[in-house]
Formats: sequence, structure tokens, C-alpha cells
Amino acid sequence: MSEILLGVGGGIAAYKAAALASALVQRGHGVRVAMTPAAQRFIGALTFDGLTGRRSIVSSTQVDPDGSAPHLVATAAAEVLVVAPATADLLAKLAAGVCDDPVTLAAVVCRAPLLLCPAMNDAMWQSAAVERSVAALRQAGARFAGPVVGHLAEGYDAIGRMLEPAQIVAEIETLL
Repeated sequence: MSEILLGVGGGIAAYKAAALASALVQRGHGVRVAMTPAAQRFIGALTFDGLTGRRSIVSSTQVDPDGSAPHLVATAAAEVLVVAPATADLLAKLAAGVCDDPVTLAAVVCRAPLLLCPAMNDAMWQSAAVERSVAALRQAGARFAGPVVGHLAEGYDAIGRMLEPAQIVAEIETLL
């Protein structure tokens, strides 16, 4: 069984992260979820707790019942860190080394491969700021899965849609 750390960013595509967590568990992987505060406004930690059988990491200062710091334990065990959805905000923070939430903190600490699954509208994805973040992250060794052209939350089709969970699972399993 492989250990996956799933970082969930705050975008409408966060609902797909629940399906991703479920699919990974069904394939026999252990999954621990870290969530940004913005992600918690889109989907609840209890959803991930139920799907994974593990307590989600929802605070940078969280302490687990055994007294351990989950961002350290989870990152040490992780064979892959997947961030889905990777929003424009998260990409910028990751590129700059900011670690002010559980997901960015995990990314700074984790030594496992980093797989980013962007999700944002086309204007954001094609902006110079996001292009700089993506370039910096690629240079640092991060891998990207998506985004793809598809129906966006704004009601039209364009680049920026997050990959479907089954496609992300396939990407993860190629890294393991």
C-alpha cells in the first residue's frame, strides 16, 4: 500500500478531490488529506475523514491525539504529494515557498514527488503571474497534470478545468 498525501486547495473543483480520495483508497492506497482554509469553505474535512479513515490536517498547528504534528508525520510517510485543486493562489504560494496553511506547509516539508493538478479559469491560467509560478515550480521539480479544456464554473468551455479523478489516479500511479 502506497501512502498519498492529498493537498486540497480552495476552488470549486475541491469536490473532485473527494472522489479522488475515494478512488485512491479503493485502489488500496493510504490517503491523508491536508486542506487550506479556503478548501474548507468548499468541502468539509469530515467528508475526507470518512472517505480515508484518517483525520484531515486542517491547521498548521494541529496536533494529533497521539501528540504528533501531522504535517511532519504525513509528509515523512508520503510517497507522493498531490495538490488538487491547485489554485492560482496555491501555485503562487508554492512557487514563493510560502507555508502559511497545511497544504503549503506540507509542500515545503515533503521530500516526495509533488504532483500539481491546476484548476482555475482560463484568464487565470493564461496570466503572466501564473505562468511565472508554473515555470518556477517546474524548475524546482514539480510535475503537472492538467489543466485541460472543458466546462468551467463560469459557464463556458476553456482551458483551466482540473483533470478527472481517474486521470489523476493514473498520474499518481505512474509516480509510485
